[in-house]
Amino acid sequence: MARTRTLFLASLICLSCTSDKSLLTELFAFPNNLEEVSAIEVTSDPNKIWALQDSGNDPELYVLNKKGTITNTLKVTNVQNNDWEALASDADGNLYIGDFGNNNNKRRDLMIHKINTSELNGKQANVSQTISFFYPEQKEFPPKKSNRIYDAEAFFYHKDNFYIFSKNRSSKFDGTTMMYKVPNIAGTHAAQLIGTFKACNIYKQCAITAADISPDGKTVSLLTATRIYLFQDFTEDNFLAGKSTEIDLSHFTQKEGICFASNSTIYIADEKEKKTGGKLYQLIVNN
Repeated sequence: MARTRTLFLASLICLSCTSDKSLLTELFAFPNNLEEVSAIEVTSDPNKIWALQDSGNDPELYVLNKKGTITNTLKVTNVQNNDWEALASDADGNLYIGDFGNNNNKRRDLMIHKINTSELNGKQANVSQTISFFYPEQKEFPPKKSNRIYDAEAFFYHKDNFYIFSKNRSSKFDGTTMMYKVPNIAGTHAAQLIGTFKACNIYKQCAITAADISPDGKTVSLLTATRIYLFQDFTEDNFLAGKSTEIDLSHFTQKEGICFASNSTIYIADEKEKKTGGKLYQLIVNN
């Protein structure tokens, strides 16, 4: 079983924190038309921050600079935004859209869309490949409220596979997230359950909303509204069995996006709700 310990302030470098307690540095507020940012990603160009919005929004990707200005809007023309919840990328700079938001656990069309790096600089792009998947353990659509554990808002790409982390919406929420593995191959696949992890047990604070892996492949991060969980010293892709570190951010908003800008720099995005959120933050960690 993974060991959990609290990451002390001494092991963090926190610059211009948003409050006396928060460990986050506020970088900028998202533009007014990006109130529902549900994912962020940094590829090979560190000056570009990719973002998307979830269901009810247009099928578009946004490029922002480090000041928070939108420098390009990329319309994806051959798919819909059913419920885009996550972004990932590979070493070649290709982007992957996780269209697998499943709030009510009803969907049978869970998908990951690939956009080639060659199309990312224009105004329009086509999805070049779609990877579809399903959870073999799910037998009812929707299942009973006590078993609604098949939503997901978090994934990353690693060594030709996607790793998807469930968002537990069950009426008996206990903080458990399930990690599934799906190959980066066009077609339909049965997602392989390869691990579980139990975060804290308060749904609004502890449900997993985003994930990423560091560029060197040595650190995995899971995000909730109030915490980050880091995993290190794992073997192969047994990420959740590695040494786990819990970081209490002392900052409660609807956090939806996380990505590594470098091996020690983490970006976090939250959705705007009334007078809170809608911002990009930075956290520096020692690996």
